[in-house]
Parts: sequence; C-alpha cells; structure tokens
Amino acid sequence: MLTPAHEIYLANFPVDMRKSIDGLSALVLSQFGCAPTQKGSYFVFCNKARNRMKVLYFDKNGFALWMKRLEKDRFKLRYQNGQIVALDADQLHWLIS
Repeated sequence: MLTPAHEIYLANFPVDMRKSIDGLSALVLSQFGCAPTQKGSYFVFCNKARNRMKVLYFDKNGFALWMKRLEKDRFKLRYQNGQIVALDADQLHWLIS
C-alpha cells in the first residue's frame, strides 16, 4: 500500500502509547513541525519499551490510526536525541516486521 511517494516520519524518542489521534496529532504539530493532515504522510511512534507502535495518517477525509503490539520481541529501534527520522516504505516494512 505504501509507495515511494509517501513520506514516512519516525519519532525517534519514546511516546506515551495512551495518546490517541488528538494527542498524536498535537505531537506531530509540536515535534515534527508539520500538519498531521499533510496528504501522503505517515507518522510513526513507539513506546519506551519498544513493544508497541502506532502509525498515524490522514486518509482522504479523516485520520486513521494503526497499532501493533509485540508479545515477546522488541522493535529494532534505538532512540537518538529526540530526532525525527525520515524512512522509506521498505524501512517501515522492515521495522514493523
């Protein structure tokens, strides 16, 4: 479903997974410096334990929020100074897998 035309941004810092669409949208505005309604943009968040991930995106006429919870493993991610990292579709697929 993702193509090279999509922009994917990873919050390379732990995020409270109790946040839902409104909380994550506010985080996109404050930390990413762009509008969460930006067409074709996906915003990826992970918790401190690196066992939960959420992906927020705006799909035509509303927000969509996707979540994955790992039962025994961790996402292969190292937090680095609160940076925002741009990913391509292949990197996101690798990270989710």
